[in-house]
Amino acid sequence: PELYQEVVVTQDMPDDGLRAGDVATLVGYAHHPAGGEDGAILEIFNAVGESIAVVTAPVSAIGPLRAGQVPAVRSLSQTA
Repeated sequence: PELYQEVVVTQDMPDDGLRAGDVATLVGYAHHPAGGEDGAILEIFNAVGESIAVVTAPVSAIGPLRAGQVPAVRSLSQTA
């Protein structure tokens, strides 16, 4: 995905308070220094548009939003 596009988190990331299906904004990429999987730097917003966290996820843990998907709202069990 291109920078500053919304993406979907495709796997739970409990340490960051994220669940599969959450929407985030891709704000950067981070190359793995030891040759492992590169990271995607994600900014997370609450339902009213306030930034609540910036996290790094494996690139394989994000995907594009698709027309057949509907965003949902959930309460944060843990603030990321």
